[in-house]
Amino acid sequence: MNKKRPINLDLTTLHFPVMAITSIMHRISGILVFVLLPFMLFYFQQSVRTAESFNHLQDILVSPFHRLVLWAFLSALSYHFMAGVRHIIADYGYGETVNTAKKTAWVLLSLTVITTVGLGVWIW
Repeated sequence: MNKKRPINLDLTTLHFPVMAITSIMHRISGILVFVLLPFMLFYFQQSVRTAESFNHLQDILVSPFHRLVLWAFLSALSYHFMAGVRHIIADYGYGETVNTAKKTAWVLLSLTVITTVGLGVWIW
């Protein structure tokens, strides 16, 4: 195995299949949900503690940063949920062919765009 083969170190020339992209995004969304969960728990705690803390939370959520955090969390959570459902359906034997997997991956990405835009409109 001493063959001198050319090595391509330019990662921008690699083209991942859509199924790989959705898989990577599923992992990233899981990490994002895990990282942002403490913020969401803080928001929830503030909303149920007292009426004064609820009013304070409403003042906090006017901030673009806090709205962005809320939008990122809800977008990541919705993607992670939809990708998880797709994965469970595939575990039951539906959509295991390459063509069906490509179609469901594109449906997942389309639903993600619609959901993310819808959440952005709802939050802002």
